[in-house]
Amino acid sequence: MALGSADSLPARVGVLGGGRMGAGIAHAFLLAGAEVVVVERDREAADAARIRVRGSLAKSADRGDADESAQELRAVFAVDYAAFAGCGLVVEAVPEDFALKSAALHAVEEQLDDGAWLATNTSSLSVDRLAADLKRPENFCGLHFFNPVPASRLVELVLGSRTSDALAESAQEWIAALGKAAVVVRDAPGFTSSRLGVALALEAMRMVEDGVASAEDIDTAMTLGYRHPTGPLRTTDLVGLDVRLGIAEYLHSMLGDRFEPPQILRDKVARGELGRKTGQGFFSYE
Repeated sequence: MALGSADSLPARVGVLGGGRMGAGIAHAFLLAGAEVVVVERDREAADAARIRVRGSLAKSADRGDADESAQELRAVFAVDYAAFAGCGLVVEAVPEDFALKSAALHAVEEQLDDGAWLATNTSSLSVDRLAADLKRPENFCGLHFFNPVPASRLVELVLGSRTSDALAESAQEWIAALGKAAVVVRDAPGFTSSRLGVALALEAMRMVEDGVASAEDIDTAMTLGYRHPTGPLRTTDLVGLDVRLGIAEYLHSMLGDRFEPPQILRDKVARGELGRKTGQGFFSYE
């Protein structure tokens, strides 16, 4: 997909959280021409975020997609929310916990000008609930990026009931400028992608639990039979079993028993088998 106009992007973009998702979001905005400020909880975490972004940019440089050194010069890694001053947009990318996200968003908003935009990268939590304690809920929306961000073409744009039309329009322009495609979603539990993706993954887990087929064969059935690029269980390993469990528990509370997490998922998370990041999930990774 071709990049849209970089002129539509805020000149300075903030990212709260420099983990895998936050680093990927920073990468995307850097390649589109924005100056990016990444804020982490402490210097050790900020240094780790710098390494992640540097590594991601190096891969892009190897592919000929970017000049690594030139892009990195526009990245700032800080440990103070005050570093977000002057940002036209800040994207929150902290772990999927409502209390944590709500407090973080409130703290970020305090640093922003009245005309700045604020977004959450939540994959399932209510945008309206997160906006409830904000001073400017009309300047707030969901920008749900997908892992790995540099390779994924999709961004789910989640509009709260008070999201302004101006933000809805601008956000679609930003997504195009990043070379990605937007799907526009009304605020609802799980939006579109998490709701459908988790439903498929949970049923695949139940099939493994019931001995219907192996994880490998279940995924092969979906990749060859339905042309999914990856099967639901390998996708779960990529997302993280702990992340999937958290989303499933939230959807279960909101939408009922069809989203109840199977015991096999709870057991694997309890054992620390969280997927690719730990080397073991439904599949093993070296």
